[in-house]
Amino acid sequence: MTTQITMLNVMAGGEFPAAMDQFRAWGLKVVDLKNGIFGKSISDLSEEEADAAAQVLEERGLTAYCFSTELFYDYIEKGERHFREQHLAKLDGILRTAAKLRPVVIRLLSAKMMQRNGITNSTRHMAEQAPWVLDVYREAIDRIYEAGFHATIENEAHDCIWTNPQEIVTFFHELNRHGKVHYTYDVQNLWQMGTFPSLHVYEELKPHIGFLHLKGGQTEEGSNELKWRSALEDASWPVADIVQQAIADGVSPVICLNPSHGAKKEGYDYSRLTERDLRYLQSLIHGGDI
Repeated sequence: MTTQITMLNVMAGGEFPAAMDQFRAWGLKVVDLKNGIFGKSISDLSEEEADAAAQVLEERGLTAYCFSTELFYDYIEKGERHFREQHLAKLDGILRTAAKLRPVVIRLLSAKMMQRNGITNSTRHMAEQAPWVLDVYREAIDRIYEAGFHATIENEAHDCIWTNPQEIVTFFHELNRHGKVHYTYDVQNLWQMGTFPSLHVYEELKPHIGFLHLKGGQTEEGSNELKWRSALEDASWPVADIVQQAIADGVSPVICLNPSHGAKKEGYDYSRLTERDLRYLQSLIHGGDI
Protein backbone atom coordinates (compact mmCIF):
# COMPACT_ATOMS: atom_id res chain seq x y z
CA MET A 1 0.00 0.00 0.00
CA THR A 2 1.38 3.42 -0.98
CA THR A 3 2.39 5.69 1.88
CA GLN A 4 0.05 8.66 2.12
CA ILE A 5 0.96 12.27 2.83
CA THR A 6 -0.76 14.68 5.15
CA MET A 7 -0.03 18.03 6.73
CA LEU A 8 -1.61 20.36 9.26
CA ASN A 9 -4.84 21.80 7.90
CA VAL A 10 -3.62 25.40 8.35
CA MET A 11 -0.66 24.79 6.03
CA ALA A 12 -3.13 24.96 3.14
CA GLY A 13 -4.66 28.23 4.30
CA GLY A 14 -6.35 29.85 7.25
CA GLU A 15 -9.98 29.46 6.20
CA PHE A 16 -11.03 25.87 6.77
CA PRO A 17 -13.24 25.04 3.75
CA ALA A 18 -10.83 26.78 1.35
CA ALA A 19 -7.89 24.95 2.94
CA MET A 20 -9.66 21.66 2.37
CA ASP A 21 -10.24 22.65 -1.25
CA GLN A 22 -6.47 23.11 -1.50
CA PHE A 23 -5.86 19.67 0.04
CA ARG A 24 -8.05 18.18 -2.65
CA ALA A 25 -6.28 20.19 -5.38
CA TRP A 26 -2.94 18.81 -4.14
CA GLY A 27 -4.30 15.29 -4.40
CA LEU A 28 -4.16 14.66 -0.65
CA LYS A 29 -6.74 12.39 0.94
CA VAL A 30 -6.06 12.60 4.68
CA VAL A 31 -5.89 15.61 6.99
CA ASP A 32 -4.06 16.37 10.23
CA LEU A 33 -6.45 18.61 12.17
CA LYS A 34 -4.99 21.00 14.71
CA ASN A 35 -6.29 24.57 14.74
CA GLY A 36 -7.84 27.15 12.43
CA ILE A 37 -11.03 25.07 12.18
CA PHE A 38 -13.70 27.76 12.05
CA GLY A 39 -11.27 29.79 14.15
CA LYS A 40 -10.83 27.14 16.84
CA SER A 41 -8.49 24.31 17.78
CA ILE A 42 -9.59 20.70 17.39
CA SER A 43 -9.86 20.49 21.19
CA ASP A 44 -12.38 23.33 21.43
CA LEU A 45 -14.98 22.55 18.75
CA SER A 46 -18.64 22.47 19.73
CA GLU A 47 -20.78 19.56 18.56
CA GLU A 48 -22.26 21.76 15.84
CA GLU A 49 -18.81 22.84 14.65
CA ALA A 50 -17.62 19.22 14.65
CA ASP A 51 -20.61 18.28 12.48
CA ALA A 52 -19.82 21.16 10.12
CA ALA A 53 -16.14 20.15 9.91
CA ALA A 54 -17.13 16.56 9.17
CA GLN A 55 -19.37 17.79 6.35
CA VAL A 56 -16.57 19.89 4.85
CA LEU A 57 -14.32 16.82 4.74
CA GLU A 58 -17.00 14.49 3.40
CA GLU A 59 -17.96 16.87 0.58
CA ARG A 60 -14.33 16.87 -0.59
CA GLY A 61 -13.65 13.16 -0.22
CA LEU A 62 -11.20 13.77 2.64
CA THR A 63 -10.83 11.95 5.95
CA ALA A 64 -9.24 12.91 9.24
CA TYR A 65 -6.06 10.99 10.02
CA CYS A 66 -4.87 12.73 13.19
CA PHE A 67 -6.21 15.10 15.84
CA SER A 68 -3.14 17.12 16.82
CA THR A 69 -4.16 18.11 20.32
CA GLU A 70 -1.95 20.06 22.72
CA LEU A 71 -2.71 17.72 25.62
CA PHE A 72 0.13 17.37 28.16
CA TYR A 73 2.42 19.96 26.59
CA ASP A 74 3.09 21.56 29.96
CA TYR A 75 5.65 21.60 32.76
CA ILE A 76 5.49 18.57 35.03
CA GLU A 77 6.56 20.82 37.91
CA LYS A 78 2.99 22.20 37.90
CA GLY A 79 1.88 18.89 39.35
CA GLU A 80 -0.62 16.10 38.83
CA ARG A 81 -3.69 18.16 39.74
CA HIS A 82 -2.83 20.76 37.10
CA PHE A 83 -2.37 18.10 34.41
CA ARG A 84 -5.65 16.45 35.29
CA GLU A 85 -7.65 19.68 35.45
CA GLN A 86 -6.06 21.52 32.50
CA HIS A 87 -5.35 18.63 30.15
CA LEU A 88 -7.01 15.32 30.95
CA ALA A 89 -10.32 17.04 31.60
CA LYS A 90 -10.44 18.13 27.94
CA LEU A 91 -10.39 14.56 26.67
CA ASP A 92 -14.16 14.00 26.92
CA GLY A 93 -14.83 16.84 24.49
CA ILE A 94 -12.07 15.69 22.14
CA LEU A 95 -13.51 12.17 22.07
CA ARG A 96 -16.99 13.54 21.31
CA THR A 97 -15.51 15.39 18.34
CA ALA A 98 -13.56 12.27 17.34
CA ALA A 99 -16.80 10.27 17.26
CA LYS A 100 -17.99 12.61 14.50
CA LEU A 101 -14.75 13.06 12.51
CA ARG A 102 -13.30 9.55 13.08
CA PRO A 103 -9.53 10.19 13.07
CA VAL A 104 -7.21 7.19 13.10
CA VAL A 105 -4.98 8.63 15.82
CA ILE A 106 -5.25 11.26 18.53
CA ARG A 107 -2.01 13.02 19.38
CA LEU A 108 -0.74 13.71 22.86
CA LEU A 109 2.38 15.83 23.27
CA SER A 110 5.44 15.09 25.35
CA ALA A 111 5.50 17.01 28.59
CA LYS A 112 8.17 19.56 29.56
CA MET A 113 10.60 20.04 32.44
CA MET A 114 11.74 23.42 33.75
CA GLN A 115 15.24 22.15 34.63
CA ARG A 116 15.69 20.12 31.45
CA ASN A 117 19.35 21.08 30.94
CA GLY A 118 20.30 19.77 34.36
CA ILE A 119 18.66 16.35 33.98
CA THR A 120 20.54 13.54 32.27
CA ASN A 121 17.80 10.87 32.34
CA SER A 122 14.22 12.14 32.26
CA THR A 123 12.60 8.74 32.86
CA ARG A 124 14.58 8.22 36.08
CA HIS A 125 13.89 11.81 37.13
CA MET A 126 10.13 11.41 36.67
CA ALA A 127 10.14 8.07 38.52
CA GLU A 128 11.73 9.82 41.47
CA GLN A 129 10.08 13.25 41.37
CA ALA A 130 6.81 12.87 39.43
CA PRO A 131 5.72 9.21 39.21
CA TRP A 132 2.17 10.34 38.39
CA VAL A 133 3.22 11.45 34.87
CA LEU A 134 3.07 7.93 33.42
CA ASP A 135 -0.26 7.30 35.14
CA VAL A 136 -1.83 10.37 33.51
CA TYR A 137 -0.57 9.30 30.08
CA ARG A 138 -1.82 5.75 30.67
CA GLU A 139 -5.28 7.00 31.60
CA ALA A 140 -5.52 9.15 28.48
CA ILE A 141 -4.25 6.34 26.24
CA ASP A 142 -6.69 3.81 27.71
CA ARG A 143 -9.63 6.17 27.28
CA ILE A 144 -8.66 6.94 23.68
CA TYR A 145 -8.32 3.24 22.90
CA GLU A 146 -11.62 2.34 24.58
CA ALA A 147 -13.31 5.00 22.41
CA GLY A 148 -12.08 3.21 19.29
CA PHE A 149 -8.95 5.20 18.42
CA HIS A 150 -5.20 4.95 18.88
CA ALA A 151 -3.03 7.44 20.72
CA THR A 152 0.29 8.80 19.52
CA ILE A 153 2.81 10.81 21.53
CA GLU A 154 4.97 13.35 19.70
CA ASN A 155 8.26 14.80 20.89
CA GLU A 156 8.33 18.60 21.10
CA ALA A 157 11.25 20.98 20.66
CA HIS A 158 11.43 23.11 23.82
CA ASP A 159 12.22 21.79 27.33
CA CYS A 160 10.88 18.39 26.21
CA ILE A 161 11.20 15.34 28.46
CA TRP A 162 12.86 13.61 25.49
CA THR A 163 16.28 14.63 24.19
CA ASN A 164 17.55 11.30 22.82
CA PRO A 165 16.37 7.83 21.75
CA GLN A 166 17.19 6.22 25.10
CA GLU A 167 14.78 8.50 26.95
CA ILE A 168 12.03 7.76 24.42
CA VAL A 169 12.58 4.00 24.41
CA THR A 170 12.61 3.76 28.22
CA PHE A 171 9.50 5.95 28.48
CA PHE A 172 7.51 3.69 26.16
CA HIS A 173 8.82 0.60 27.97
CA GLU A 174 7.69 1.97 31.33
CA LEU A 175 4.41 3.18 29.82
CA ASN A 176 3.54 -0.44 28.96
CA ARG A 177 0.71 0.31 26.54
CA HIS A 178 1.89 -1.59 23.45
CA GLY A 179 -0.83 -1.82 20.82
CA LYS A 180 -2.66 1.23 22.13
CA VAL A 181 -0.12 3.97 21.51
CA HIS A 182 2.83 4.67 19.24
CA TYR A 183 5.48 7.32 18.91
CA THR A 184 5.33 10.24 16.49
CA TYR A 185 8.94 10.90 15.52
CA ASP A 186 9.22 14.59 14.71
CA VAL A 187 12.69 14.51 13.25
CA GLN A 188 13.48 18.21 13.55
CA ASN A 189 12.07 18.55 17.07
CA LEU A 190 14.39 15.82 18.40
CA TRP A 191 17.24 17.47 16.52
CA GLN A 192 16.49 20.74 18.32
CA MET A 193 16.60 18.88 21.62
CA GLY A 194 20.13 17.71 20.81
CA THR A 195 19.94 14.53 18.69
CA PHE A 196 21.00 15.03 15.07
CA PRO A 197 18.89 12.89 12.68
CA SER A 198 20.54 9.77 11.30
CA LEU A 199 19.61 6.28 10.17
CA HIS A 200 21.10 4.97 13.42
CA VAL A 201 18.75 7.19 15.46
CA TYR A 202 15.83 6.06 13.32
CA GLU A 203 16.70 2.38 13.89
CA GLU A 204 16.81 2.93 17.66
CA LEU A 205 13.37 4.51 17.60
CA LYS A 206 11.81 2.25 14.94
CA PRO A 207 10.13 -0.26 17.31
CA HIS A 208 7.95 2.54 18.65
CA ILE A 209 7.40 4.75 15.57
CA GLY A 210 3.92 4.86 14.09
CA PHE A 211 3.89 8.34 12.58
CA LEU A 212 6.67 10.40 10.99
CA HIS A 213 6.78 14.21 10.98
CA LEU A 214 9.12 15.95 8.55
CA LYS A 215 10.60 19.46 8.50
CA GLY A 216 13.63 20.75 6.63
CA GLY A 217 16.34 22.75 8.36
CA GLN A 218 20.01 23.50 7.79
CA THR A 219 23.11 23.70 9.94
CA GLU A 220 25.83 26.29 9.83
CA GLU A 221 29.18 25.05 8.53
CA GLY A 222 31.10 23.18 11.22
CA SER A 223 28.07 22.57 13.43
CA ASN A 224 25.33 19.96 13.76
CA GLU A 225 22.88 22.38 15.39
CA LEU A 226 19.80 23.60 13.54
CA LYS A 227 20.36 27.16 12.34
CA TRP A 228 18.32 27.92 9.21
CA ARG A 229 14.81 27.21 8.06
CA SER A 230 14.77 25.41 4.72
CA ALA A 231 12.85 23.27 2.28
CA LEU A 232 12.94 19.54 2.94
CA GLU A 233 14.99 18.87 -0.20
CA ASP A 234 17.75 21.25 1.01
CA ALA A 235 17.91 19.96 4.59
CA SER A 236 21.23 19.13 6.27
CA TRP A 237 19.93 15.83 7.64
CA PRO A 238 19.57 12.66 5.48
CA VAL A 239 15.92 13.11 4.52
CA ALA A 240 15.84 10.64 1.61
CA ASP A 241 17.65 7.88 3.53
CA ILE A 242 15.37 8.07 6.56
CA VAL A 243 12.14 8.50 4.61
CA GLN A 244 12.86 5.68 2.20
CA GLN A 245 13.85 3.35 5.04
CA ALA A 246 10.67 4.24 6.94
CA ILE A 247 8.62 3.51 3.81
CA ALA A 248 10.41 0.18 3.31
CA ASP A 249 9.78 -0.74 6.96
CA GLY A 250 6.13 0.34 6.80
CA VAL A 251 6.34 2.09 10.17
CA SER A 252 4.36 5.18 9.15
CA PRO A 253 1.48 4.56 6.72
CA VAL A 254 0.98 8.32 6.63
CA ILE A 255 3.84 10.86 6.68
CA CYS A 256 3.12 14.40 7.84
CA LEU A 257 4.76 17.58 6.57
CA ASN A 258 5.31 20.43 9.03
CA PRO A 259 6.78 23.92 8.53
CA SER A 260 10.52 24.11 9.22
CA HIS A 261 11.87 25.84 12.30
CA GLY A 262 14.99 28.02 12.21
CA ALA A 263 16.04 31.54 11.26
CA LYS A 264 15.58 32.97 7.78
CA LYS A 265 18.76 32.62 5.73
CA GLU A 266 19.71 35.63 3.65
CA GLY A 267 19.38 34.95 -0.06
CA TYR A 268 17.43 31.69 0.38
CA ASP A 269 14.24 31.27 -1.64
CA TYR A 270 11.39 30.78 0.83
CA SER A 271 8.60 30.95 -1.72
CA ARG A 272 6.03 28.14 -1.83
CA LEU A 273 7.85 25.93 0.70
CA THR A 274 4.79 23.80 1.37
CA GLU A 275 4.32 22.93 -2.29
CA ARG A 276 8.05 22.29 -2.74
CA ASP A 277 8.13 19.95 0.27
CA LEU A 278 5.04 18.16 -0.97
CA ARG A 279 6.52 17.58 -4.43
CA TYR A 280 9.81 16.36 -2.95
CA LEU A 281 8.13 13.95 -0.55
CA GLN A 282 5.94 12.64 -3.37
CA SER A 283 9.10 11.98 -5.41
CA LEU A 284 10.61 9.96 -2.51
CA ILE A 285 7.46 7.91 -2.10
CA HIS A 286 7.02 7.25 -5.79
CA GLY A 287 10.66 6.61 -6.60
CA GLY A 288 11.34 9.89 -8.36
CA ASP A 289 8.06 10.06 -10.26
CA ILE A 290 5.46 12.61 -9.20
